[in-house]
Amino acid sequence: MMNSHSTNKNQEEEEEDRSENNEIEKIKICRMRTLVETQDPSSKEVDDSTLRRILRARDLDVEKASAMFLKYLKWRRSFVPNGFISPSELENKIRQNKMFLQGLDKKGRPVGVLLAGRHFQHKGGVEEFKRFIVYIFDKIFAWMPRGQEKFLVIGDLEGWGYANCDIRAYLAALSLVQDYYPERLGKLFIVHAPYIFMAAWKIVYPFIDVKTRNCCGRRLSDRAKS
Repeated sequence: MMNSHSTNKNQEEEEEDRSENNEIEKIKICRMRTLVETQDPSSKEVDDSTLRRILRARDLDVEKASAMFLKYLKWRRSFVPNGFISPSELENKIRQNKMFLQGLDKKGRPVGVLLAGRHFQHKGGVEEFKRFIVYIFDKIFAWMPRGQEKFLVIGDLEGWGYANCDIRAYLAALSLVQDYYPERLGKLFIVHAPYIFMAAWKIVYPFIDVKTRNCCGRRLSDRAKS
């Protein structure tokens, strides 16, 4: 049994480690900012928290993080040329009424609820689905409390069947999360999943990187490995 002295010592050591890590991150953020601003002056408008997320996603490797960030800027300008996605570009996806924001969790993270049984791949196609995901993400980030950086998703698969299975859309959403919105997904929970869903999940799972897998509910990860 640990006494209070040992507990306090451990807490002090943890605080020192956090402080040291924060200093290391600050130094690397400065290096990263210098590097990306020389290649893309528009990056001056980006705050440190964005650079920090990408830096963490690349395990504090400044060169890899800088390359990822510059790739994001190029993609954003191409994919969202007007700075936002209009609902008029998403008529099919919005009509399906399949995604909602449902308040905040106990950690202050916005909660998005996806009703997967309302998704049909033949309505709008993958490109509209990708625009829909970015549209939803922009809404979540605009609504996110100050100081919060992550959100939570609950995928409700009640009524999901073969007509709703869309591997291309799942992989497209995964690519967006991992390539352009790293360190944003706090947790993913899947509820009411029918047995046949696991066949689709096992196809997608190998494409999920380690950091994103850690955001998935344990039961999902375990069942994908079995």
